[in-house]
Amino acid sequence: MPLEVILLAVALAMDATAAAATRGLLAERLRLRDVALTTLAFGGAQALMPLAGALLGAALCGYVEACDHWVAFVLLTVLGAKMIREALSDRDEPAAAATDPFAFTTMVWLAVATSIDALAAGVTLPLLGAPLIVSVAVIGVTTAILSGAGLLLGRRLGRLIGARLEVFGGLVLIGLGVKILVEHTSG
Repeated sequence: MPLEVILLAVALAMDATAAAATRGLLAERLRLRDVALTTLAFGGAQALMPLAGALLGAALCGYVEACDHWVAFVLLTVLGAKMIREALSDRDEPAAAATDPFAFTTMVWLAVATSIDALAAGVTLPLLGAPLIVSVAVIGVTTAILSGAGLLLGRRLGRLIGARLEVFGGLVLIGLGVKILVEHTSG
């Protein structure tokens, strides 16, 4: 396995790990279902996107690279703003009552938003010298493990810091969107 594939897997997993940590911050408690959904959603999306990118090939690379950062930015900003709005509008309710941090639709959108850059990265996978399926599996498993760790760390911090962390989680998601946009438009 080329070192480049492992480094790519870790780099691609960072946004998903941060998003998973925000889910942990918001969770009143973690169930096995929540951990499974988080690791499968983020790991699965991170595996499927580069596979799709590799299969689409260089012919569509210009389209993907031209707009992937905008799509990720919009999705993460909308999700982050929604979290902040819910946190500020539900001042009298417990933090976890405002919304389920593991709502299936939310998890799918987060997984897609944090893995869009992997679509463009997938085009380069054949150049790394590792079999495509092995590369995709390494990316997916790495993301699943790191997002699970992020979820658990976020939950631990949530218990230490307090229950009203939706605003912080929303700001993290918006920050991720801005980071992706700036990285892709400045260089």
